[in-house]
Amino acid sequence: MSEIRLHVAGPLTAEKVLPLNGAQSLYLFGVMRCKLRDSVRVFDGHSGEWQAEVVKANKRNGLLLCKQQTAPQETPPDLWLMFAPVKKARTSLIVEKAVEMGVRDIRPVVTEFTNERLKTNRLQAHAIEAAEQCGSTYVPKMYPPVKLNEILESWPSDRRIMFCDEGRAALPVVQALVGQEGGKWAILIGPEGGFSQAEAEALRAMKQVVSVMLGPRILRADTAVVAAIGAWQMALGDWR
Repeated sequence: MSEIRLHVAGPLTAEKVLPLNGAQSLYLFGVMRCKLRDSVRVFDGHSGEWQAEVVKANKRNGLLLCKQQTAPQETPPDLWLMFAPVKKARTSLIVEKAVEMGVRDIRPVVTEFTNERLKTNRLQAHAIEAAEQCGSTYVPKMYPPVKLNEILESWPSDRRIMFCDEGRAALPVVQALVGQEGGKWAILIGPEGGFSQAEAEALRAMKQVVSVMLGPRILRADTAVVAAIGAWQMALGDWR
């Protein structure tokens, strides 16, 4: 049972009793068949990972007892993922892969060609599930969607944007990132219809923007997210 991981409310300290909600209790004691004194790995996104012991095996309101820390808290690079919402299943996949690949925040943006809506609470829960499954101790914060032009109007001067530009004048991503420094960054992925001409021109005009091309093939938004994060992590992130 030690491989089971669960996101719980913190902060986590030795000998702290951890009440479980109904969904967590049903999962542990109804689905996974945990019993008294079984071991479960828990994390809260801030205190690292801890080994906890089942002290009340009830399908409605179980209890765990926090015992000892098993892994320190990790903090991914200061990288935001900004993407235009796409169809439900593919948006869920984007969130899942962003968690696995290590981003700090997930910030959906609404562009001129954005047609999909999303439920922030549902996607935050999906991010938690992804962290539970991939072994991460960090859960990116999921922000409500903001119009692209609004977020660019107040864009911080010290944060660069890796703009995944469909215009073929952009440099290939590896070449574009050569000589760049790490620090505060964001990756921007557009909607299925791409960015409008006005949006693309506004982005290219910003001094914080680095326009990149993700190869000669047209990528779906979820594939582009994985490719872009991977390229950035290899060039400037914690994969080096």
